[in-house]
Amino acid sequence: MTGGPILDGAVAADRAPDLRLAGLAVAAWLAALTCLHLTARTAVLLAVSAAVLAALLAAHLLAMLGNPTTPVRRHGWIAVAVLLGVVCGSTATAARLHVRDAAPLRALVDDRARVTAGLVLRDDPRPVRGAPGRPATLLVTAELTALTDPEGHRLRVPVRLLVLATDPAWRGLLPGQRLTAQGRLATPRGGDLTAAVLTVTGPPVRHGPPPWLQRAAGTLRAGLHRACAPLPPEQGGLLPGLVVGDTSRLPATVEEDFRATGMTHLNAVSGSNVAIVVGAVLLLARWARAGPRLAAVLCGLALIGFVVLVRPSPSVVRAATMGAIGLAALAVGRPRATLPALAAAVAVLVLVDPELAGDAGFALSVLATGGLLLLAPGWRDGLRRRGVPAGLAEALAVPAAAQLACGPVVAGISGTVSLVAVPANLLVVPAIAPATVLGVAAAVVSPVWPAGAGFAAWLASWPAWWLVTVARVGARLPAGTLLWPGGVPGAMLLAGLTLGLLLAVRRPLVRRLVAVGAVAVVLGALPVRLIASGWPPEGWVVVACAVGQGDAIVLPVTSGRAVVVDAGPEPSAVDGCLRRLGVREVSLLVVSHFHADHVGGVAGVSRGRRVAMVLTPAMAEPAAGLELVTAAVGTARRVVPAAGWSYRSAGVDLVVLGPPHPMRGTRSDPNNNSLVLRASVAGVRIVLPGDAETEEQRALLDRVPPETLRAEVLKVAHHGSAYQDPGFLDAVRPAVALVPVGVDNDYGHPSPVILDRLVRSGTRVLRTDTDGDVAVVVRAGGRLAVVERGLPPGRR
Repeated sequence: MTGGPILDGAVAADRAPDLRLAGLAVAAWLAALTCLHLTARTAVLLAVSAAVLAALLAAHLLAMLGNPTTPVRRHGWIAVAVLLGVVCGSTATAARLHVRDAAPLRALVDDRARVTAGLVLRDDPRPVRGAPGRPATLLVTAELTALTDPEGHRLRVPVRLLVLATDPAWRGLLPGQRLTAQGRLATPRGGDLTAAVLTVTGPPVRHGPPPWLQRAAGTLRAGLHRACAPLPPEQGGLLPGLVVGDTSRLPATVEEDFRATGMTHLNAVSGSNVAIVVGAVLLLARWARAGPRLAAVLCGLALIGFVVLVRPSPSVVRAATMGAIGLAALAVGRPRATLPALAAAVAVLVLVDPELAGDAGFALSVLATGGLLLLAPGWRDGLRRRGVPAGLAEALAVPAAAQLACGPVVAGISGTVSLVAVPANLLVVPAIAPATVLGVAAAVVSPVWPAGAGFAAWLASWPAWWLVTVARVGARLPAGTLLWPGGVPGAMLLAGLTLGLLLAVRRPLVRRLVAVGAVAVVLGALPVRLIASGWPPEGWVVVACAVGQGDAIVLPVTSGRAVVVDAGPEPSAVDGCLRRLGVREVSLLVVSHFHADHVGGVAGVSRGRRVAMVLTPAMAEPAAGLELVTAAVGTARRVVPAAGWSYRSAGVDLVVLGPPHPMRGTRSDPNNNSLVLRASVAGVRIVLPGDAETEEQRALLDRVPPETLRAEVLKVAHHGSAYQDPGFLDAVRPAVALVPVGVDNDYGHPSPVILDRLVRSGTRVLRTDTDGDVAVVVRAGGRLAVVERGLPPGRR
């Protein structure tokens, strides 16, 4: 984010910030956030209580004698403002909750009624990744205009719905589009203003075209996509995200790199996008010697045009409001007006749309803007007084202030604190503005000059390449993130530590102690973390990766080389596990079967690693899974083994036990044609049955001698589902059972009956949903042990 236009209008370092409206705005925000999780009646009680307290305190202050500027009086009026903020936030939210929880609609939701709904789209349909070969589910936020129940009664309740659609006709719809759809109602998750979830299987019926503003935005966005199409996938997918927040074509690996390095804010429309575009216009206006008011008018027009380009959805309007704060201060010639303007904007936005109070993007926008206004100017001027050049001082102060302000929210969401976020954001500062401005130019000229748009996109791809490179390198740095308590407690803890640190470093002695402590951490604790991180544990023979609802098993071959069995549902998860294990080359990739929870992450296995050989089952179903594997592994040698096929490499011996014959007509043919393996690592036998269910397990018992199945470690088939043959479990008789399974999955995995059977037989059971990455290790004397890496606190 460029800092010039904002910082020029920011609070001067030698003047106290104007925080008169801050208490009211923050109180309204927190009250609305609290009430989103309450009922309308409780929210009203909160508002009435705050109003009574405010009235009593105001009356007491008015009755006080003495100097009206005494600290007691001043602090008292601040308390009154805070109570009024609670009144406003609670009242606005209670009004919306009363409409959301209207009895007629709630009854239909509770009955899961099938209805016909009239809708107005609020945002673009967003795809949710699903299984290959299955229709992608689209999330569509909409306003309900009318509802017809099964008896034909028509309701008019102005509430918000979340539509889950699978029909391709929903793709490409624009915000503001009016339509009718039939579907079944369901209960929403709560914590927002969504009144119901509408599951739709058919196409929508459109009523007229979308508004002209949205059509214009759609034309420009389509032109930007056409201009980016010839570019490499990483840069071509990133540019629309930088310019208009469209990450639909952004590779998942790039998205994960940006998340690991604290750069995800670049992939969403925020105040930084507005500041860059408006800042470019402001620089041109100043170069042309335009006055402050004319410059403000030109910047305002640029702001409106940018909103048209990225579509005036609620998130874009929020970002534009934050970006307009600096313009307001510029127009009135009062730099100190920026903080009151920010507070007023927060209060107005929360009162107009209380749901913003629970939006992480809203919190990040406000905190980043507040950090730039409160912290960055003082830090910039302090660096300049110490001899740092003006441009470098601003480049250092801006990302540091924004990252420090946003850190508590990011930590609460992710359960981690990034150690590379500030340097990564500092390194990309020079590239953000050129990439964004050139991308905007490509979109604007695309309808009239496609060749010029393509040239602008090509120029923008070079700074975009730098962004991708910094994110990739930063994500691969060891110890780049630290585990941190997740949720509200973790966010509050980091916020308290940050505030305490900011207050403490105002004293020179404390500042020096903090500097010495930081150096000690870097020179002491970090090398210890790098050298003796404790993962992977010494003597490991198998690791079950925590990749969500899916399988990814790793067997060590030599240092940096491994056999990988299945790849989980997402590339980023398995890639992260392999990076933690130090795997640089995959000697053999085994695909037990082609379901998405086993092959969806295959691109993460081959990401930056050579895959020497791939083992796949004879049953190539579903076909989309096979296509995914073929595209990811490229020219790697592919083998379709029969039962008895064996493989040996350094410390790993592997043999294919099944399927003993092609199996058809079972409960799930792809599952029951899974490759079943027995591996031996450092003398430890491991059985890996993929998702084999009772039919294949029984067939193995009929064809294979029981001693062949005997093993010390069992990867429990099909995430510990109930489809296990007791005889198969008795034949293996494992000392350790590994259950790769996702947290709070919808399938009921693992089965309590199966877990209880294993535990009663003396088996130690480890689950990736509760233990994270889990390893079986060999200690001195050949004794088996287990090591749990654990889940980040935010994922528990």
